[in-house]
Amino acid sequence: MNSLVGILYIVAFALFIYGLMGLTGPRTAVRGNWIAAAGMAIAVVATLLLPGMGNWWLIALGIGLGALVGVPAARKVKMTAMPQMVALFNGVGGGAVALIAWVEFRTTDAYAHEPRYVAIASLFAAIVGSVSFWGSNIAFGKLQELIPGRSVSLGRLQQPLNALLLLAAVACAVVIAAGGDSELLIIILLLAAAAFGVMVVLPIGGADMPVVISLLNALTGLSAAAMGLALDNTALIVAGMIVGASGSILTNLMAKAMNRSIPAIVAGGFGGTTVSAGAGKAEERPVRRTSAADTAIQMAYAGRVVVVPGYGMAVAQAQHAVREMADLLEAKGITVSYAIHPVAGRMPGHMNVLLAEADVPYDQLKEMDESNSEFPQTDVALVIGANDVTNPAAETDPGSPIYGMPILKVNTSRSVIVLKRSMSSGFAGIDNDLFYDARTSMLFGDAKSSVGEIVEELKSL
Repeated sequence: MNSLVGILYIVAFALFIYGLMGLTGPRTAVRGNWIAAAGMAIAVVATLLLPGMGNWWLIALGIGLGALVGVPAARKVKMTAMPQMVALFNGVGGGAVALIAWVEFRTTDAYAHEPRYVAIASLFAAIVGSVSFWGSNIAFGKLQELIPGRSVSLGRLQQPLNALLLLAAVACAVVIAAGGDSELLIIILLLAAAAFGVMVVLPIGGADMPVVISLLNALTGLSAAAMGLALDNTALIVAGMIVGASGSILTNLMAKAMNRSIPAIVAGGFGGTTVSAGAGKAEERPVRRTSAADTAIQMAYAGRVVVVPGYGMAVAQAQHAVREMADLLEAKGITVSYAIHPVAGRMPGHMNVLLAEADVPYDQLKEMDESNSEFPQTDVALVIGANDVTNPAAETDPGSPIYGMPILKVNTSRSVIVLKRSMSSGFAGIDNDLFYDARTSMLFGDAKSSVGEIVEELKSL
């Protein structure tokens, strides 16, 4: 039986990796997801075949409840709420690991007869899993607007308190690993780690949420891998390390895209503020307004149009209207592409997911560097709700909180049209100098309605 389990695990790991390879593009992503899911199903079956596995009714009940909650939630979630769902589901994984660590503490008499590495791995998993669970719940609350999306901190006391909470959790782990057997120690450890997770994510504003979600995902993977080491479960180790490694790489790439270090992001205090360097400029500087009809005419006589999607497109669910608009432009012989900033939206790849849902061809999605090289040859750049990632202040204003962040240089296009509800600031809470550029025109209104009006005007031309 152990040999069979080993063979099934190897098959599952191969499917994990092959499925992950399929996630590199929208054409193969669905197939890759099914392949990886098949691998996980095989890994679960293999685990259930291990000698000594029991409580079959309890296992069946857990699987049934998980499916009853997870399947409808995943099927019914709107694309605008996808970041919240990702944060919530990721947190559940970390919470499960923390609870398993607690169970292991109890069933092994505080690791009394276990090797030291088992205790260390289990306690590490307990701390990281608890941090991930509670941090992910705070991220969910911010994205769902159940709690303020802005930075919420205790000022100068924030970092000392965080350090104290982490120290308390680690101290409890050290005492337990050294032979402490009081259950109060593991409870304090979990509570201190929970409070640490909450206090770390609360000060982080909306502008950093994509990086935070990716980081918490990596932490969940690492906690699962550590728990797999403690339980001697190969499937948990491999799956956890795949999630941890890929999440860590993605977090680092996104942090670089914002020109910020991961420690600076974790320190919080950026994004979602209401007072900014550019406050009040909206009333002091004039902006040029345009209409759907003028926008349609301008694009109809263009040679190249670049669409720059942002969270405003996600909120309005305008991706299908944007695809229809692009089809009409292409029918007129106009080249259309999409400039994607790595941190546009509220989760990694948010814009890619939305545009893929609208069946936008993958080869039309251009990364930031490629788009920036094309903007000078672009006749019209259509910005749909992308605020901070198009703000020239990142390059021109050393006093701006986003100074140094790589941006989409739409201001180098021959003409810029910004679709936006109002002159309100983005996640970073600062005024966008692009709005006042001589090449920029503002089309105010809901993005979906505005694009729909442009579509009707294009049809009449």
